[in-house]
Amino acid sequence: MSTESLTHRGGAGRPLVLVHGLMGRGTTWSRQVPWLTRFGSVYTYDAPWHRGRDVQDPAPVSTERFVADLGDAVAQLGRPAVLVGHSMGGLHSWCLAAERPDLVSALVVEDMAPDFVGRTTGAWEPWVHALPVEYSSAEQVFEEFGPVAGRYFLEAFDRTATGWRLHGQPARWLEIAGQWGTRDYWQQWQAVQAPVLLIEAGDSVAPEGQMRRMAELAGAAARYVHVPGAGHLVHDDAPDDYRAAVETFLASLPEDT
Repeated sequence: MSTESLTHRGGAGRPLVLVHGLMGRGTTWSRQVPWLTRFGSVYTYDAPWHRGRDVQDPAPVSTERFVADLGDAVAQLGRPAVLVGHSMGGLHSWCLAAERPDLVSALVVEDMAPDFVGRTTGAWEPWVHALPVEYSSAEQVFEEFGPVAGRYFLEAFDRTATGWRLHGQPARWLEIAGQWGTRDYWQQWQAVQAPVLLIEAGDSVAPEGQMRRMAELAGAAARYVHVPGAGHLVHDDAPDDYRAAVETFLASLPEDT
């Protein structure tokens, strides 16, 4: 099965939908897909403004738009899905679980928090705007982003005959992040009823204490795992720790989840 935003990657049974973070793409889950297929039918999802450099999207940027698009994709599956979200994808996944509990059976939220109010994108705007539209070699990508994120972005960017092109517009990516500084999502988090695994990086982007507080508010329905030394891309930076946490969580879910 393949649609504009959802692609089946293998496996059978309950659906697991992998939801990428800001500046990511469904293709960046390549190292997780093989072992996740043991737990169900795995799909990757491409969010709006992350579907290719030449894909035009005139809609206003908003969390509500992201959540509605993700909901439309998950609804195609015909049964509730386990959503495995990284960063932005984690936020949109729990917002969908709050709004449409009929679509979400369980959640994995990796390194994302509900409240970035007052924080701005100012510190990294010059860097984002300075990114070249296309990189001519893999070496350039690794020089720009480092070994872990470099591999991730090589998988995310549009592959062309001459190199790797950004798969979206930097101005839109900054706008998406900028909105998180204007509102919080605690209300949505507290409305989530599904079982949830929270994974926080040692070098987290989440404000201190927020992910632990998320676990406290969710009570018995939540598991919290802190991964010392891991960067924001926990699933690629500390893959063994990430896999162990997710496999334990998925194995604990009822068979019909």
